[in-house]
Amino acid sequence: MLAQSIRASRQTLARVARPALVSRRTFIAPTAIRQADIVQDLYLRELKNYKPPQLKASDAEGHVQKFTVPKAPASPEESDIANELKTYETQQVELEGTTTEDGAAPVEEDWFEEEEEDTPAAH
Repeated sequence: MLAQSIRASRQTLARVARPALVSRRTFIAPTAIRQADIVQDLYLRELKNYKPPQLKASDAEGHVQKFTVPKAPASPEESDIANELKTYETQQVELEGTTTEDGAAPVEEDWFEEEEEDTPAAH
């Protein structure tokens, strides 16, 4: 009896499991019906009905300045050439190794002079 019950249970299990393994193609209709969006419809209707205003030539008058060519700047070389030339001619020429107006020889400075280190006193 046990063998018959096992065979019967196997057959029932096979029958139950078989439809789960086979997939079927079915058509699923959408359940939610598209409802009209009032705001979107109003927006699209207004976009279609919009007509931009016509542009006139006089529309830019208050917003654009008239162009005027700027005057040419004065050349800095033309300012006082005669006086500058006179001061250049009266300058004294500086030569290396000559004495200054005082008659003293120019002092040479040694820029790479190292400072002497103080030696610490022995205790």
